[in-house]
Amino acid sequence: MSGLSANRMVRDSGMKVVVDVEQLKIGMYVCELDRPWRETPFLFQGFEIRDQDQIASLRQYCRSVTILKGEGDRQIGFSHRQVPAGAQPAWSPAQHRSLRVEQEVYKINNHPNAHSVYQDVTSMAEEVDTVRDTFIETRLLIQEILHDAKLGRSLSLSSTKKVVHNMAESVIRNPDALMCFAQLKRKDEYTALHSLRVCILALAFGRQLGLPRDQLEVLGLGALLHDVGKVKVPEAILAKPDALTPQEYDIMKQHVAWGAEILYQTRQVPGAALDVVTGHHERHDGSGYLRGLRGDQIGDFGMIGAIVDHYDAITSDRAYRGAVSAHSVLMKMYEWRNTLFSAPLVEKFIQCLGVYPIGSIVELNTGDIGVVAAINRQQRLKPHVMMVFDAERHPYQDMPITNIINCRTADDRPWEIERVLEPDSIDIDPAQILRMAVAL
Repeated sequence: MSGLSANRMVRDSGMKVVVDVEQLKIGMYVCELDRPWRETPFLFQGFEIRDQDQIASLRQYCRSVTILKGEGDRQIGFSHRQVPAGAQPAWSPAQHRSLRVEQEVYKINNHPNAHSVYQDVTSMAEEVDTVRDTFIETRLLIQEILHDAKLGRSLSLSSTKKVVHNMAESVIRNPDALMCFAQLKRKDEYTALHSLRVCILALAFGRQLGLPRDQLEVLGLGALLHDVGKVKVPEAILAKPDALTPQEYDIMKQHVAWGAEILYQTRQVPGAALDVVTGHHERHDGSGYLRGLRGDQIGDFGMIGAIVDHYDAITSDRAYRGAVSAHSVLMKMYEWRNTLFSAPLVEKFIQCLGVYPIGSIVELNTGDIGVVAAINRQQRLKPHVMMVFDAERHPYQDMPITNIINCRTADDRPWEIERVLEPDSIDIDPAQILRMAVAL
């Protein structure tokens, strides 16, 4: 239990009082917890304690809570009808819905089946050194493939299969290294780097699903080549900073058919890999393209392609909009399960990336700000964070990578992630930060 005294209040600031959970009584109004609300089963950010079950839940999840003090020194709790001016306003239905989604996502990551059949056999730092040359080689190779396809040359896939094999082996040993490399994003190389990132995401996803090595490599090959048809889309459409016209969008959609045609001609691409190419814009409810397939018609590899392609596109800067945080995108994808995407695969994808995917900008309960550099697959709410700013917003000179599960505050509270910051809300470029971590 907490180091707080069981028979006294610890801090009194105006109408708010921090108390040990052992002091809680029916009728008290809880306005703050000692941990993020999304990590608890409580759906309301601020509520009156109405029964002993709520007290038992608060004692299970918290060591102390903040209550709103009523009028008179002897009254320390009151109902929501008596909340004074200045207290936190009631949440909107949209905010409650968002909190429920976050709580469901946290449950998914804490589920016993969240672990893959594969176990990490190297540390991220070791794997970074091992796979660095493969990443660089693959980045150059996909540019060559796109160049040859644009000129109408036949594609020899022996080199491609080799690098996919090497990346698959790296992901099996520890996926975090390549996931760090995948944060490298440049608008002027979008198609090539997007293809590489989608390949890495698909391999990591396949590892989470427990695919055997040969199937992982087929999945990775299809993911690496999924957008090869874009070489036939006019550059003016690909790089257009505004919304596409209906006519331009129809042309853009044809990249799926063009990609399948290019790969059919090579006669070296397995059918399951082609499923990634033809299926990565299909949607579970039939609203996708080109064929408007729905549900099981799409196939697992096609749906995997759709999930990872969509995720990477939204979390990347585009000519017409900025990137959205990976955390926010995962929350939205959870809401889209069984509409745009298969629910079981969405949940497995969330387990693959964790609540705080690599590259997420996070603020800790210490006030420090950093970038998630590696996942803790045993305790997914406690990732390894590359520290960027301290609580006073002074930059860390050496930007240490810290396993927050081992850290405690000066008053003996465990370090926790307080919130995720959107990329446009703070002057931090996760790609540049992680580039230092992988020495690229």
